[in-house]
Amino acid sequence: MLIRELLAAGNPSFSFEFFPPKNDEAAAQLENTIAELAELRPTFVSVTYGAGGSTREKTIDIVTRIKRETGIEAMAHLTCVGSTREELSQVLRRLADNGVDNILALRGDPPKGEKTFQAVEGGFSYASELVAFIREQSGGAVCIGGAGYPEKHVECPNPAVDLDHLKRKVDEGLDFITTQLFFDNRVYFEFVERARAAGIHVPIVPGIMPITNASGIERFTAACGATLPFKLAAELNRRRDDLRAVQQLGVAHATSQCMDLLMGGAPGIHFYTLNRSTATREIFAALQTSGFAARHAAA
Repeated sequence: MLIRELLAAGNPSFSFEFFPPKNDEAAAQLENTIAELAELRPTFVSVTYGAGGSTREKTIDIVTRIKRETGIEAMAHLTCVGSTREELSQVLRRLADNGVDNILALRGDPPKGEKTFQAVEGGFSYASELVAFIREQSGGAVCIGGAGYPEKHVECPNPAVDLDHLKRKVDEGLDFITTQLFFDNRVYFEFVERARAAGIHVPIVPGIMPITNASGIERFTAACGATLPFKLAAELNRRRDDLRAVQQLGVAHATSQCMDLLMGGAPGIHFYTLNRSTATREIFAALQTSGFAARHAAA
């Protein structure tokens, strides 16, 4: 089923993001995570796409297996990095042949060791071009999601320019937007307000990453341009050497974020799981207890 139809149903969506594993141990961890989170009956899940298409085969395999074996709707990430139009067209055909009709279209990050993004000859430089290409290739047969940056993309000079880029993607055919992680809900609500004023009216799903490791979340925020509110950062620093205390803080803060977002009209929550299930399950259980998520979803 197309994710745009699931979002249009009116119930809050709950979705999880996974990434392809790099070794056998990580693969086993991912299988356990998928099995545990599948019990929550998410609206959909997504699987990322490595730099330069390095995990292309694994991405296609994972989204296909999730959809066939669990019955959960699965969305494949697709990027411009290292791929020509013909290569991207082949990937789209393979996804379609495997019954995958939801795609998150991204420009992608520069390959490791490179500071700036460079399109390959015959490829695309911008996510908006990829969105237009997917729409041209498939028409309305697929649902296309895209990324939004509440605090602007790290490479963008200012939020106004970044919003123009987002509007261009929507004009080319985005059906919905999933945001980059953030830790202050004010950032999300102001971003949505600016987007609506700019004529962007597709659903904007907030992306939430529960804090599970102090140094890890600091690396993530530095890489993607997100910020930690001072009070949260101070509390995180105080607990830094106590992993369980950090995880408890992360679950509590993310749960509070989710409740506030849903009360404020967010169409759902997209969890960046880092291929782990514990924090997400704890947050989801709290949302169920508080009435924000249907209890039968875990049946």
